[in-house]
Amino acid sequence: QVQLVESGGGLVQAGGSLRLSCAASGRTTSSYALGWFRQAPGKEREFVTVIKLSGGATITADSVKGRFTISRDNAKNTVYLQMNSLKPEDTAVYYCAALNGLRIGDVNYWGQGTQVTVSS
Repeated sequence: QVQLVESGGGLVQAGGSLRLSCAASGRTTSSYALGWFRQAPGKEREFVTVIKLSGGATITADSVKGRFTISRDNAKNTVYLQMNSLKPEDTAVYYCAALNGLRIGDVNYWGQGTQVTVSS
């Protein structure tokens, strides 16, 4: 079992920044990657970015590339999502996930989600 707890969401104006954190506990060594997904009202959950736990390679969705950065602190078992130049269309619930691959279908565990609201 892996437990994931997100924090850092909130309300921010367009152009602003937020940093989300995801604290992982449990059998995290069994995971291939940790990542972030988001779900806006009325839309399907979508991929944002993922980081491999071995080596640290990342993959990021085109919609946020250049604005969002994923990073990890192995000592703290924590993954971060730095979000800059936020846009109203980034408004969503952001979920941390533990994966055995790199796609949404490879998610084994989800966090509870944290709301990010970007006002125009």
